[in-house]
Amino acid sequence: MSGGIPPAGPVIEATALSFRYPGAGSDTLRDVDVRIERGDFVAVVGGNGSGKTTLCKTFNGLVPHYWSGEFAGEVRVGGVDTWESSVAELSSVVGYVYQDFQNQLVRPTVRDEVAFGPVNFGLADHAERTAEALRMVGIEHLADRFVWQLSGGQAHLVALASVLALRPEVVVVDEPVAELDPAAAVEIYERLTDLNRDHGITVVTIEHHAEFVARYARSVLLMSDGAPVWHLPTAQALGRAGELARHGIPAPQVVDGLRRIGVTGVPLSVADAATLVRADQDGGVVRRAAPRADVPDDPAREPDRRAVAVAREVGHGFRDVGGGLRPVIDDLSVTLREGDRVALVGGNGAGKTTLMRLLAGIHVPRVGTVELDGVDTRTQRAGRLSERAAYLAQQPERMFLKASVREDVALFPAGRHVPDVDALVDRILDRVRLTEHADRDGRTLSGGQQRRATLAIGLAMRPALLLLDEPTASLDVSSRDDVIAMLADLAEDIACTVVATHDMHLVAEWATRVLVLDGGRVVADTTPRVLFAEPDVLAPAHLVPPQITQLGLELGLDPLPLTVEEFAAHYAPAPLGALT
Repeated sequence: MSGGIPPAGPVIEATALSFRYPGAGSDTLRDVDVRIERGDFVAVVGGNGSGKTTLCKTFNGLVPHYWSGEFAGEVRVGGVDTWESSVAELSSVVGYVYQDFQNQLVRPTVRDEVAFGPVNFGLADHAERTAEALRMVGIEHLADRFVWQLSGGQAHLVALASVLALRPEVVVVDEPVAELDPAAAVEIYERLTDLNRDHGITVVTIEHHAEFVARYARSVLLMSDGAPVWHLPTAQALGRAGELARHGIPAPQVVDGLRRIGVTGVPLSVADAATLVRADQDGGVVRRAAPRADVPDDPAREPDRRAVAVAREVGHGFRDVGGGLRPVIDDLSVTLREGDRVALVGGNGAGKTTLMRLLAGIHVPRVGTVELDGVDTRTQRAGRLSERAAYLAQQPERMFLKASVREDVALFPAGRHVPDVDALVDRILDRVRLTEHADRDGRTLSGGQQRRATLAIGLAMRPALLLLDEPTASLDVSSRDDVIAMLADLAEDIACTVVATHDMHLVAEWATRVLVLDGGRVVADTTPRVLFAEPDVLAPAHLVPPQITQLGLELGLDPLPLTVEEFAAHYAPAPLGALT
């Protein structure tokens, strides 16, 4: 694939585009006019349900050729009318990496996967294309690995390489950082930047994380209620922080932080923000350290607090295709106590999900013991243990088994003959603000609503230990903040909550305790503030602190800020006359 400057002009044009899914009461896309220039790096942003993904699926023909419905208007990609083409024909123009990218991987090895498209199209240079695509995303060393052996970040790069092998003009990536650890998320964006800069490929990402938009995108397309609000260069877009926030995309933390302390400018990175703060101070605008209360950095771990779950010298693994045992958890011991709000963090493949399923009694350890409220998980069936520990899966749609949210929430307590089930369900639905959606199928809810519905299912189980796997993945910031607030409110109902997450904002704002996993072992048991100041722990575990914490490190602030509010508390306007 040749590099260089792409020819001028639009590569994607949508004109008067509208689309309605079968059975829907309103249009998902409404009279859309969009123009994307060749060589641009566009971030498509907006709240859950704004039409972002549906719009992008019109670029490769999935809408209307696979997702049928009422389609009006025109979409042209690389000069091709998508209505008159097919998904197969458009795949050589637009490569699409889906949010659930794991489902794109259909071949046993990485090389087979990347070659799949060119081979199936009968291209004589398939081997050359495969080698080129592997090289472009830097995964030649993985070519002979089995796909199931890959980490999440590696699998994401394989999915990207598989679409690049058809040499498209445009690459669309839906939620590049979803399901990835922070370091892998940065790597994906760096690879996309290389493709855009070095090979002239137009990149379109669907994104909720403003910090990635600020750092990598050249332009921003804001969607709301199925239509574009505007399409602007990134710096101009970030200058409309209030408008973005109203559409569920709050400004990057460094932008918000500088605004709160009165420093002008729109930083696109932590380094930019630090430079602006220093320049503001050097320019004579004196700021004094704001008085602060002492911040407790050590969670209470008194031995007399009830132990909700205990793992002792636990080892666990799974058989591979050759019959060998692949270890996942190795000699792990940990005690979770009443009142703990635990964030379980680490790189993709560190063992977080396996540990949670062991703590829930879904898996029984091959070595060692796990106790729930003093009960050895070997001695009871998983179904019976669910009265003590509830595990909520990463994919919320897997939790919906019945025809309505109300029935799903009632399923466990009704099966256990809990008294007054209807009153219990009504109370829980009200608690998670889903009463008006109680009779809808959970699979038809928005992403944020689905997360709240799974929390309702967990609450109805009334466990001592609640375990959630990536509860904020793929949510817009408003929905993510709703989940964080709801988790904070659960303390009165749940003795101990454990969240496996790559979301460092969730870690910073909610957790009182952080367990860092690496290679199936707990390498740190600490607090968010202490963790984010330890580069020797962060780097091996593929962790990256929140932006505002990085800025605090850069400026040498003590205590290290975990939130924008804490950052702002370090600064106060100079007293009148301080400059004289």
